[in-house]
Amino acid sequence: MTYADVIIDISHEKVDRDFQYRIPDELEQEIKPGVVVTVPFGKGNTLRKGYVIGVTEKAKYDTSRIKMIQSVSTDDETTESRLIALAAWMKETYGSTMIQALKTVLPVKDKIRAKEKRLIFFCGERQAAEELLEELSGSRFRARERFLRAILEAGRLEYTYASKELGAGASVLDFFEKKGMIRLENQEMYRIPNQADLVKEDCELCLNAEQNVAVKQIFREWKEPEARPVLLFGVTGSGKTQVYMRLIQQVIQEGKQAIVLIPEIALTYQTVRRFYAMFGDKVSVLNSRLSQGERYDQFKRAKRGEVQVMVGPRSALFTPFSNLGLIVIDEEHESTYKSENTPRYHARETAIQRARMEHANVVMGSATPSLSAYSRAESGEYLLVKLNARYKERPLPQVSIVDLREELKKGNRSVLSTELKASLSETLRKKEQAMLFLNRRGYAGFVSCRACGHVMKCPHCDVSLSEHNGRRLICHYCGYETVKPQVCPSCGSPHIGGFKAGTQQIEKVLEKDFPEARVLRMDFDTTRTKDSYEKILAAFSRHEADILVGTQMIVKGHDFPDVTLVGVIAADLSLNMDDYHCGERTFQLLTQAVGRAGRGVKPGHAVIQTYQPEHYSIRAAATQDYAEFYKEEMGYRLLMDYPPAAHMMTIFGACQDEELLKKAMYYIEAFICRVSPKEELHMIGPAAASVGKVKDVYRQVLHLKNVDMAFLTAVREKLEQYIEINSGFRKIYIQFDMS
Repeated sequence: MTYADVIIDISHEKVDRDFQYRIPDELEQEIKPGVVVTVPFGKGNTLRKGYVIGVTEKAKYDTSRIKMIQSVSTDDETTESRLIALAAWMKETYGSTMIQALKTVLPVKDKIRAKEKRLIFFCGERQAAEELLEELSGSRFRARERFLRAILEAGRLEYTYASKELGAGASVLDFFEKKGMIRLENQEMYRIPNQADLVKEDCELCLNAEQNVAVKQIFREWKEPEARPVLLFGVTGSGKTQVYMRLIQQVIQEGKQAIVLIPEIALTYQTVRRFYAMFGDKVSVLNSRLSQGERYDQFKRAKRGEVQVMVGPRSALFTPFSNLGLIVIDEEHESTYKSENTPRYHARETAIQRARMEHANVVMGSATPSLSAYSRAESGEYLLVKLNARYKERPLPQVSIVDLREELKKGNRSVLSTELKASLSETLRKKEQAMLFLNRRGYAGFVSCRACGHVMKCPHCDVSLSEHNGRRLICHYCGYETVKPQVCPSCGSPHIGGFKAGTQQIEKVLEKDFPEARVLRMDFDTTRTKDSYEKILAAFSRHEADILVGTQMIVKGHDFPDVTLVGVIAADLSLNMDDYHCGERTFQLLTQAVGRAGRGVKPGHAVIQTYQPEHYSIRAAATQDYAEFYKEEMGYRLLMDYPPAAHMMTIFGACQDEELLKKAMYYIEAFICRVSPKEELHMIGPAAASVGKVKDVYRQVLHLKNVDMAFLTAVREKLEQYIEINSGFRKIYIQFDMS
């Protein structure tokens, strides 16, 4: 006997309450997550529509009390049913409960009341009303006279205006209502995010020859019966956005909708401006700075077909479009596309699955594609489309690499090298703009030698060791621990320590060295308020500042034609994080940073400051040579069995009791060894997480590597069953991350 878990009411606050029904034998083949069914509900067994969220052979209640599904609504596939089917796929792929997956794909969790405005309409005979107005004229009923005169002129008034401006209170309105002259109506209003500076322009989309070739390649692929996802690989400034807009134009002409994913809220400002200029109010925006009411209304507008293009970060992927035609993933390589919450889904894989379910297409774009995406394009799983030249044939910026070890030898202890200072002076003299990028906000945990650049690394995992209290250096992959050395093991220098430079410190240095310069700072601290990103970027684009100082958010996707200089303060900060992605992330960040310079008619220049000028990530970023970087980095991934050379599953454990957590992770390790042959599995850990304790909750990780994702999924499923039946895990929070 099989049973279906069914949600009766899809309103979001009730999404975690499901009911179990028996599946009739004749419907067994048709019932799967997402299917719409008719079921008897309540004491009167009223037939109601429901959504299947799971199928099981295990009854939750007394089988005699479980009712039977009446029928499957084959013609009643809804946007919700497709999103529920996607949630079921996420649950199976990434490891989570169905409820957690549902709350991700149906993101507005609380029932939000619709915003309404009250309107008063004139509905009486005009002649009778004019006669009454004559009677009221000069009488003591001034409010009635004012109101009647106004409604006769306008035909319709807002309730707030009538009561506050005209003094028409309840008694006045009641008087005219009884005479049949007016009717009151509530009309729904949308809470639309502030789009005051967005303007629809009558602009033609002019593509160059290379962009036209790219568009034709993509259209040709879309005609295939099984169209592949497309990876649009274009150098910085090559005009990938114009290609997206041409593809979206086509999708809209076909009566379909498009989702454009962007990695950061900070990108929304320019991206939305560009799309709005082209498509006008067919575009809506979604981001985490919107209120719950604003988010709710954007989803409602999308579901009703009132917008055709939704622009936003990861969560915009679940926009409830009924006829989805295209999902664009801009800056595909960005780490923000990976969810940190359960289910730890990746927007790229989830977008491809949603597109497959809804017969839509996926286009990913990047100047620095993730190794995962590029390796799939190389193997033919994705279609690779290239844009090799900058738009309007503008040259790539000239790049200088400054060795900070040499600066130290010269006695320069400033965060600005001699060359960067000179370049800033020249940029300010020419009345041009500069961007200074600090590779990571605040303090980085790695330890290096200031004299030779040597970084203290784990001998077992090829990641940097992190400094902890008591001069301990720890690897957060395998738990290896050693004492911080007094002198550099490579050159013997005593100058060993972590790099400490924040955006505020850089801002102060600029104020001292360039008092005439107008400086704007953009980091976590200056972008806490709702519209702060847009305000800072708009101010910089209006030339209200000469230098923009910031963290990662300033180098991603922005287009300022007068920026001719980009300075990277410390390339090493991301290069030496305790993460196997650090070489890839550094290359991507530096390439994006360098690409902000010289996007207008004036040539650009970039200065990269580093203690490791010989590192392949920095060399390749300076020359914008992705092929060279990919070849080198993939060599390390193959050697160490890291993705995409192999798949990796990370098991996160968290608990307030440190000893209980260690014991639980030991049991998990022992169970995995018992159910899978050791020669087929490469296991690292358990060890403390990179941040081992947060708000008195201890955290540990265990990494499993194998070339076959199905093998790791099978291990996860066995482990989930083991955890469920063992009460010792009740106090432990376990989370899975598949990559």
